[in-house]
Amino acid sequence: MDWNLRACGWRGHETYAPDEAELSARLHVDTPAGQAWRCLRCGTYVVGEPRGSGPAEHAPEVPRGRLLRDRVLMRALAVERGLRAVGLVALALLVLKFRGSHDTLQAAFRTDLPLLRPLATQLGWNPDDSRVVRGINDVFSLSTTTLTWIAVGLLVYAALQTTEAVGLWLVKRWGEYFAVIATSVFLPLEVYEIFERVTVLRLGALVVNLAAVVWLVWSKRLFGVRGGGEAYLAEHAAESLLTVDRAAARTAD
Repeated sequence: MDWNLRACGWRGHETYAPDEAELSARLHVDTPAGQAWRCLRCGTYVVGEPRGSGPAEHAPEVPRGRLLRDRVLMRALAVERGLRAVGLVALALLVLKFRGSHDTLQAAFRTDLPLLRPLATQLGWNPDDSRVVRGINDVFSLSTTTLTWIAVGLLVYAALQTTEAVGLWLVKRWGEYFAVIATSVFLPLEVYEIFERVTVLRLGALVVNLAAVVWLVWSKRLFGVRGGGEAYLAEHAAESLLTVDRAAARTAD
């Protein structure tokens, strides 16, 4: 897949007319249909007025190639974090709803459970040995204060996920660091849960989070990896066709 052409197909070509005459001459051509300006993303010449103009150093940064692909992956990860935040908020609201009806639901459960015993006996099922019934009893044993703190914890976790989602979607450097740190903090807990009981959901969440941490640290050069922030900024600058053309114009001089 040509990520440059795909992005231009979605957002339109990114053309820019620099004030520097020599560089401007390298970025446009005359055609029978009028002037055509070179797209800074895909390199295609586009007939019509440029989308922007001004000094070359004020030109917009236009990710290309691998950097553009990485941006798409970051936003996909941001969507996953956003969906997780929505689920956590919904779960917190459910806990608060349960807390408000705790006594009523507990009384109904204790009243209705004996009614199921004759049917359970015929089916050869003992409710007293059921993990589901024991789990429900454990939930009912929680106090309203404990349920409140559980809901607060879920909302705090949702806020962390939302912050991650915003930082990753906006492709901010702080968002990358925040995502790595916040995700890494919970990795030991996820590993512990795997040892407690292996499920597809738990294993999938661990794989996704571990892959996200490794990918962000490596590709975004976080914490000094592969040259750190300076190398990361240099890589972005080198990916701009405008930067390449400016360097070529200086070499020609």
